[in-house]
Amino acid sequence: MTELLDWFAENQESIFFFAGKVVVALVIIIGGFILARALANTLVRRLDKSNIDNAVVSFMAGIIRTIIIIAALLMALSHVGVQTTSFIAILGAAGLAIGLALQGSLSNFASGVLIMIYRPFKSGDYVDAGGTAGTVQRIELFTTIFKTPDNKLVIVPNSKITGSEITNFSEEPTRRVDMVIGVSYSADLKKTKEVLMDVITSDERTLEDPAPRVAVTALNDSSVDFIVRPWVKSADYWPMYWDSMERIKNALDENGIGIPFPQMDVHLHHPDGAAGKLRVVQQHVDKLDDKKES
Repeated sequence: MTELLDWFAENQESIFFFAGKVVVALVIIIGGFILARALANTLVRRLDKSNIDNAVVSFMAGIIRTIIIIAALLMALSHVGVQTTSFIAILGAAGLAIGLALQGSLSNFASGVLIMIYRPFKSGDYVDAGGTAGTVQRIELFTTIFKTPDNKLVIVPNSKITGSEITNFSEEPTRRVDMVIGVSYSADLKKTKEVLMDVITSDERTLEDPAPRVAVTALNDSSVDFIVRPWVKSADYWPMYWDSMERIKNALDENGIGIPFPQMDVHLHHPDGAAGKLRVVQQHVDKLDDKKES
C-alpha cells in the first residue's frame, strides 16, 4: 500500500494530466453523439418536407450519424495519445474492399437515391425507362418495379434506369395523338381533310386547346399521307387512338375515299406490236389450259 501511495505521489502530475485528457476525450465522444443525433434529426425533418422516400431518409440519417460518431471516437482516441493512423488505414482498406465487392449494388443504391431525390417519375406513372415501358409499381433502393400493359412485373436495376433516357408519359396532363392516314391519289384532298377533321372533332375526348390539326405530310409512291393530331387527356391517349382508327376507316369508306395498298402495274412490250402481244398472251393461256387438263 505504501509503495502504491509513493508511486501515486511521484506520478501525481502525470496522472492528473492523463485524467484531464480522458475527461476531454469523454466530452468529445458525448458531444459527437449529441451532434450526430441533432444533425440526423435535422436532415430527417428537411428531407421529409421534400417527399423523399422514408427508407432513403432513414438510411442517409444513419450514415451521417455513423460517420460523426466514428470521427468523434477517433478524435477522442487521438486526444489520449492513441495512434489512430493505423485505424484510419484499416478502415480505408476495408471500405475500398467492400466498395469493390459491392460495386454493382452500390451503383444501384446510389441510382435509387437519385431517383427518389429528383423524382423523374413516381408510383403510378406510365414511363419508358431502362428499356422497359410500363406503370411504376414501386421505387426501391436497388430496383424499380414496373407492370407492363400485358400484366407482367418487370424488375429493373436502378443504375440501368439512370443510365438511359427516361420518358414519362404521365407527367403532363395532356398528350397529342399522332396518326398517319394514307389515301389514294384520286381522292379529293379537301374533302378528305374535312372528313378526317370531322372524325376527331366529333369525339368528346378531343380538346379544343390545343386545337386538333389535319394536314398533308407526304406524297408517297402509292398514297397521299395525312397527319391527324388531336390533343387529349393523358389517360385517354390509347382509347382515343384505337377508336379514331376504326372511325376514320369507316368514314373514308362511307365517303368513297380509297385507302391504297402496295401494288405494281406490269406493262408487256413485244417487237411485233399488238398482234405479237396477243400471241404471247394466248400462248400463256394455252399452256395454263394444258396444265389444267393434265
